Amino acid sequence: MALSTSTTLVNALAARRGSIETARGVKIASMLFVTVLTAAAAQISVPLPFTAVPFTLQPMVVLLGALALGSRLGAASQILYLAAGIAGLPVFAASGILPPGPLRLLGPTGGYLMAYPLAAFLTGYLAERGFDRRYLTSIVAMLAGLAVIYAIGVTWLGVFARPLEGAAPGMSVAALTGIYPFIVPDLIKIAVAAGLVPALWQLFGRSE
Repeated sequence: MALSTSTTLVNALAARRGSIETARGVKIASMLFVTVLTAAAAQISVPLPFTAVPFTLQPMVVLLGALALGSRLGAASQILYLAAGIAGLPVFAASGILPPGPLRLLGPTGGYLMAYPLAAFLTGYLAERGFDRRYLTSIVAMLAGLAVIYAIGVTWLGVFARPLEGAAPGMSVAALTGIYPFIVPDLIKIAVAAGLVPALWQLFGRSE
């Protein structure tokens, strides 16, 4: 598969809208939709007794959105999401430790949240190189983004935060509580979601 620059699904759909203004509106609306969807996914939060990191649907939404939006729009959707959370809007997952607002980024999940724009950019970058056209390559693109989320999230958890109440920061405990409980669920979510964008390409056709 060639790694030359390719259009994304959202860009292809926007190009069909005719005028430049309408195409720009489609892109902005799509970006805002992913931002809102990320916030909505955060509300589906399941606290786990053995870790300070809850189970949410956010990683799947972040990566799937980036697969459709591309690198810049994908990252922008997550930067906007973080900005809304920092401003105090109730867009982050529920927490019994920290209130809404910028302090949430200093908590156990702060690294995961701050990783979203970078993960979206990487997955979107691969989508711009045709990884979004087939199921298996879509999985690869989403796994690359998930690796970024895990790497930054667990590093933050191990170095700056406390992975468990009363526990000292440490990478081994951080990996035990910040990666291992989520690997299988995240792989299942990606396996299910990765077929959506290739299916939409088949439905709407490819625009180069």
